[in-house]
Amino acid sequence: MSNQEFLLLVLLMTIGTVVGRGFFFLFAHAVRMPEWLQHALSFVPAVALAAILAPDLLLSGGVLVEPWKNIRLLSGMAAVLFFLKTRHLLGTLVFGMACFTLLRLVS
Repeated sequence: MSNQEFLLLVLLMTIGTVVGRGFFFLFAHAVRMPEWLQHALSFVPAVALAAILAPDLLLSGGVLVEPWKNIRLLSGMAAVLFFLKTRHLLGTLVFGMACFTLLRLVS
């Protein structure tokens, strides 16, 4: 890729980012999202987090691991149960990592 092509690529990506992120700020008074779309967009962070975590929890080396042998999945499930019981984020992180370490040492 030449320098000119690289600069053009950076310029186009910049324009795309500014237009994409600035659209609702620039036209917020003229554009109103439907209520159902606003409700659907509230789930985006949870879905994005699940998409990031699922492959790491379910796969090992690109291969699906049986749930009872998968220490990442077991410790993740334990952390979720801990969070649902306590609603304490830092405690959940510590508990999940402690479960992971214990399972790793035992297996």
